[in-house]
Amino acid sequence: MRAASDIGHRVEAAAPEGFDATLTMHDHAPIHRGSVTVLQVNVGKLCNQACHHCHVDAGPKRTEVMTPATAERVLALVDASPEITTVDLTGGAPELNPSFRMLVHGLHAMGRRVQVRCNLTVLFVPGMSDLPEFYRDHGVHLICSLPCYTSDNVDRQRGRGVFSESIRALQRLNEFGYGRPGSDLRLDLVYNPLGAFLPPAQAELEARYTTELQEQFGIVFNDLIVITNMPIKRFAEMLDRQGALASYMGLLVNHFNPRTVGQVMCRALLSVGWDGRLYDCDFNQMLDLPLDGPATIWDIASCREFAGRRITTAAHCFGCTAGAGSSCGGSLQ
Repeated sequence: MRAASDIGHRVEAAAPEGFDATLTMHDHAPIHRGSVTVLQVNVGKLCNQACHHCHVDAGPKRTEVMTPATAERVLALVDASPEITTVDLTGGAPELNPSFRMLVHGLHAMGRRVQVRCNLTVLFVPGMSDLPEFYRDHGVHLICSLPCYTSDNVDRQRGRGVFSESIRALQRLNEFGYGRPGSDLRLDLVYNPLGAFLPPAQAELEARYTTELQEQFGIVFNDLIVITNMPIKRFAEMLDRQGALASYMGLLVNHFNPRTVGQVMCRALLSVGWDGRLYDCDFNQMLDLPLDGPATIWDIASCREFAGRRITTAAHCFGCTAGAGSSCGGSLQ
């Protein structure tokens, strides 16, 4: 396998125009952050799965886990930053972090909206059977990975047996009120392509998911979030092995959509790594790209210090701005 740094250089080389130069060609200024309203916290790379597309390179053997002291500092920072309305907890499987429940409880007590990026199968890890009840009692907004509504496609991307466990988990969440009409308990699903292509239109795919999951399994959910695979870490390595890295980058560059630039998620988001380091977004975190400003959560008194600062960009940013655009909340158009 090629070294990660080598693959990163070749990702940049496959987009010779450069992202900032492309912005200039389309009369866009460099991207700057507005007010930080979303704090995305990656609590570690430990996960009970090891998906082919994972830009975090997470898995069962990873040891990077946020400590209780760092989690406590995250809570203090949110408390000192009233402009933060949403905290998005991600991983790995965030539920496997020993401080996960403490974080959710503390954020809920502050009245902040808590989102959790859940892989669904974590509900069947020993000691996790009460998660649906915990989610419900703390009003957690669940954003759950389900890259297809058929077993073959899901198991091919995420591992044998993952689809059947994911269906069981969704049915259990429905039993607790998640995703049901009239319920405040939001259950969103996440689709990402199975290969080196752009996702289809979000609204059309959501309609298909709704029909298939309801008719086959009696499952209901709120929204489908469509995300473009980013040429980072494990997905970039897979493309490299297949000889498809350059063509995929060409696809992203050729489908750059200037209308998405004003809506990219980094304009309102700040990313916290498992070790307390700060980044412009989760993707920049995985590439260890420094931001413009203080480096860690211990170096700032409030997230307000990042308003107006320039965002660090690179070739992977074409993934957020290709086609209909992509963000942690789905398509941008």
